[in-house]
Amino acid sequence: MPFAPVLSAEWLKIRTVLSLPATLLALFAVTTAFSAIAGVSSTSDPEFDPLFMALSGVGPGQIAAITFGAMAVSAEYHNGALRLSLAAVPRRGVWYAAKLTAIALPVLVTGLLTSLAALLVARAGLGPAAAGLTPAEQTRGVVGCGLYLTLMALFAAGLATLLRSGVATLSGLVPFILVVSFVIGDAAGTAVEFLPDRAGQVILQETSDGILGPWTGLAVTALWTAAALLAGAWSLRRRDA
Repeated sequence: MPFAPVLSAEWLKIRTVLSLPATLLALFAVTTAFSAIAGVSSTSDPEFDPLFMALSGVGPGQIAAITFGAMAVSAEYHNGALRLSLAAVPRRGVWYAAKLTAIALPVLVTGLLTSLAALLVARAGLGPAAAGLTPAEQTRGVVGCGLYLTLMALFAAGLATLLRSGVATLSGLVPFILVVSFVIGDAAGTAVEFLPDRAGQVILQETSDGILGPWTGLAVTALWTAAALLAGAWSLRRRDA
C-alpha cells in the first residue's frame, strides 16, 4: 500500500481522538504560561540567560509533548486496534513510519508556534533584560525548541511501541525527566549533560558552558530518539499484534 493513504489514515485517527488535540493545546498553553511567568520574574541572578528564561516554559510543557507521543501509539494496543491496523497495512514498517510521521508533524508545527509565542510573551516581560538577544539567537531558540519537542514526542512514541503501553512509558519517562534528570542527575557530573532532555535543552540557551553546544546537544537527543524508535521497530516486527 502506498505511504500517502496510510499517513492520511493515521492522521485521521489522531485528530479524531479528542484527548490528542487537547494535549497539543495543553503544550501551547502550559509552555506559554510558564514562559510568561518567568518573563516577569527577577533577573538579578548573575547567571541569568534571557533566551533560556524566555523559553523556560518548555520544561513543564514538554510533558504534554511526551504524553502526545505515548498516547498516540498506546491507543493502538487497546481493544485489538493494532491488529486491525496491520490487517489493513500488512507492511509493518510502512505503518510504523506513517504513525511516527503523523505524530511528528503536528508536534513540530505546534512546537514552533508555541516557542514563538513563549518567546514573545516572555520578552515583553523581560524588557531591557532581553535586549541583547540577537535575531540569530532567537531564531535558533524557536526552531530548536520545535525540534526538541518533536524529538521528545517521538522518543516517547518509540518507548510506547517497545513497552506496548502508554501508562508504562509515562510512568517511567515523566519521573525520569522531572526527578532523575534535574535532581539526582546533578550529582552525576558531566554525564548528566548527555541525558536526552538535558542535552536537547542546550539549544534553548544563549550560551553554554558545558561540553555540548546547541546543535550537538540536540544531536544527542536525536540519537536517544533514534535508539527508542529502533527498539520500537524491533518490538513491532518481532511480537504479535
